[in-house]
Amino acid sequence: MSATPLLSARDLQVRFGGVLAVNKVSFDVQRGEVFTIIGPNGAGKTTVFNLISRIYVPTAGTIAFEGHDLSNVPPHRVAEMGIARTFQNIELFEYATVLQNLLIGHHAHRRTGFWSELLFTSTARRAEAEAREEAERVIEFLDLQHHRDSLVAGLPYGVRKVVELARALCTKPKLLLLDEPSSGLNVEETDDMVFWIQDIKHELGITVLMVEHDMSLVSRASARVLAMARGEPLAIGTPREVQSDPRVVEAYLGAAEDMSFLRRKEPFRRTQA
Repeated sequence: MSATPLLSARDLQVRFGGVLAVNKVSFDVQRGEVFTIIGPNGAGKTTVFNLISRIYVPTAGTIAFEGHDLSNVPPHRVAEMGIARTFQNIELFEYATVLQNLLIGHHAHRRTGFWSELLFTSTARRAEAEAREEAERVIEFLDLQHHRDSLVAGLPYGVRKVVELARALCTKPKLLLLDEPSSGLNVEETDDMVFWIQDIKHELGITVLMVEHDMSLVSRASARVLAMARGEPLAIGTPREVQSDPRVVEAYLGAAEDMSFLRRKEPFRRTQA
């Protein structure tokens, strides 16, 4: 792993009025890893994502990306620096095709000027061709060829989740933020999502930071985990280490002492009369 983290958060704190939503949260995300933030509802996980995306401004603490402080960076500039994000609630253009949605994601990061685009100069034409090539590569990478020209409105929910992932990949990010990637997916679709996350890391070389509830997905896809509760960090380590931490068990289950109900019970068998 690189000595300098790709992303570094130090003592993050954010207040909404009198509510302390995040408090003293620190972690590093190394290049080439999959790092996950877990925690019960209201733990502050998505708030941390919003701090990284600069949707929220921290009350205290710092976030650095590739050694650059993000404190005064506007949200659109964060995306230009190489941070892409998906959302728990899918944000797609429903009455556009899959390809068009991917091109929209790529166009948001085009560097051609207004007049160049308006007059469709050679520079603009070249940028458009490159955008289409990248979109086609991502479509092939995520096996979306069958849905390429389909309207998003007619696609199953699981396919929409993959399309949103594809749109984020079209921006060629260095860091991909995945907000609840398995939310709303069935078991088979969740297995596919694990596969995509692993391929994004290994084949594309993209670092992944995700918020996730499904510990089955986390255990298979993530090398390190940060557990949070009530806005504060509880434990950090491998999925196995974090799952067995008493503070994490208590936060999730309410009582670390009584674990008997987690043990597999023998199925009830009706006795023959």
